[in-house]
Amino acid sequence: MPDRPGNTRVPTEGASTTVSQVIDASRENVYRAFLNPTAVATWLPPDGMTGHVHRFDSREGGEFRMSLTYQDTSTSPGGSGGKSTEDTDTHQGRFVELVPCEKIVETVEFESDEPEFAGEMWIIVTLADVGCGTEVTYRCENIPEGIRPEDNEAGCRSSLGKLAELLE
Repeated sequence: MPDRPGNTRVPTEGASTTVSQVIDASRENVYRAFLNPTAVATWLPPDGMTGHVHRFDSREGGEFRMSLTYQDTSTSPGGSGGKSTEDTDTHQGRFVELVPCEKIVETVEFESDEPEFAGEMWIIVTLADVGCGTEVTYRCENIPEGIRPEDNEAGCRSSLGKLAELLE
């Protein structure tokens, strides 16, 4: 595992995606939206899904658990439904590194009996000032083999779009 900025070592075995979006909000407001469970339940679920936060300890080393539910399972990637149940993707994770208003590193593991969804995915979010807003870069590393990178990328784009709607 190569070293990344900060103290975090991120695995790079699986597929990865990177998505960026400029949001017309301060880095402080964007950072807070990533660490507020009510906000996360609003913006994180991609289009066609709703979110429910079960547990959320927004500190370095803190753990979280969340479910994303398809409003219509035929809209799920491949039309196959959720990873955890017929209509739900439940995941748990932890905050590995928090650099206020600059960087968030977290791990995510899907709750699934299917081996293709096993493993720890890493999400690295960086925030940078641009013009009158914040560029949010959302990088996923070690994506489970059961998740197509293009589906992961589309979901991340949708989530960042919803984050922008929430904050702008």
